Amino acid sequence: MITALAVAGIAVAAVGGWWYQSKPAATSAPAANAPAGGPPAVPAAGPPRAMGVEVAKVEQSPLRDDAQTVGTLKSRQSVMLRPEVAGRVIALGFSDGSQVRKGQMLVQLDDTLQRAELQQAQAQMSIAQANHKRNQDLVAKGFIAQRSLDESQASLQVTQAQVSLTCARLERMRIVAPFSGTVGLRNINLGDFVKDGADLVNLEDLTQLYVDFRLPERYQSKLSPKQTVEVVIDALSGSTYQARVEAIDPLIDANGRSISVRAVLRNNGTGKSPTPKGASSLESLDAEDASSGSSFPDVNCPLRYSQVTGKFTPSGPLRPGMFARVNALFALKNEALSIPEEAIVPMGGKQFVIRAVPPETVPGAGPLPPDTKLVSLRTEVKLGARLPGRVEILSGLTAQDTVVVAGQHRLQKDGTALRVAESRN
Repeated sequence: MITALAVAGIAVAAVGGWWYQSKPAATSAPAANAPAGGPPAVPAAGPPRAMGVEVAKVEQSPLRDDAQTVGTLKSRQSVMLRPEVAGRVIALGFSDGSQVRKGQMLVQLDDTLQRAELQQAQAQMSIAQANHKRNQDLVAKGFIAQRSLDESQASLQVTQAQVSLTCARLERMRIVAPFSGTVGLRNINLGDFVKDGADLVNLEDLTQLYVDFRLPERYQSKLSPKQTVEVVIDALSGSTYQARVEAIDPLIDANGRSISVRAVLRNNGTGKSPTPKGASSLESLDAEDASSGSSFPDVNCPLRYSQVTGKFTPSGPLRPGMFARVNALFALKNEALSIPEEAIVPMGGKQFVIRAVPPETVPGAGPLPPDTKLVSLRTEVKLGARLPGRVEILSGLTAQDTVVVAGQHRLQKDGTALRVAESRN
């Protein structure tokens, strides 16, 4: 009996639940403003809201297409003088920091032994010349055979070669300036014994200097020889010099993806050349040079490197090793168009900007809020040179256009109403 009552209760509960869920929902009360006996009123949708953006006008102004980098000054000609043979220093023809001319004697090593060898070789050559002359006369008279004359001729040539060899050895004892320039600080003194290859003194040509610098590889097509660059020297209170590109390295550095460039600039100076220390004038220095035993008055050696030529050229304040700021100017445009770089919207490998234009210029624009003066219009542009905070526009815009510089992410389609929150000038 208890089981039957339980089954009956469950059945009644199931029927009641089904009836409750299938009961029709009560209709809501009609709206106060709805017409009697009609359907309820649906509120009408208003016009889209204008998007707040920041805009800027396209600027038309002179533009410099250039690149800034840093470099180092180097001497156009620089050499460290070293002796080819060992010897003892017996004469110096310069003073520290003085200017010297090409061919001027700088260091004279003891050449007593070489001079004695040269005198011996010359004496042997004189004997060979006399024998050869005598044999020529005897052969002409028929007293000796032609073979004797040939042997004397060969002997004479051997002695001449010996003289040339001793002259070359003698000339190695004299170190001269290979070009006109300014000597540095010497590492030797009179009486020092120097070995072959030892550093004696450096010689620098300061009339013209190199400036070596690097630029990113993207500028390779814009660089060319004889192009002018500006060089600013911080050590000279920001003095500016004009340099000319002389060479471009064909090899691109794989580590920094940069190209090496070398330009040359003149080191112009004023005033007279400084007088070397210990010599009141150039003539007195030449007199000291001639009296030091560095010439060959008693021999017939050709002085290939001993003729003093050239002249002193005053140099300016530039020195090798100075830090330089280089500005490479590629082009100067008087009426270039530029916009803030934040206005650029990359999309699909192309560059776009969003222009702020009147609504009537955008066909098919949807409903707009009242008093809408500007709407959005996406435009593809071609970029040029990049400047600090700005970018050049080569095509796609005019000087009368206005572009959106902030809030572009909310402008999903053209014709969106704009509300200018800030206008940048």
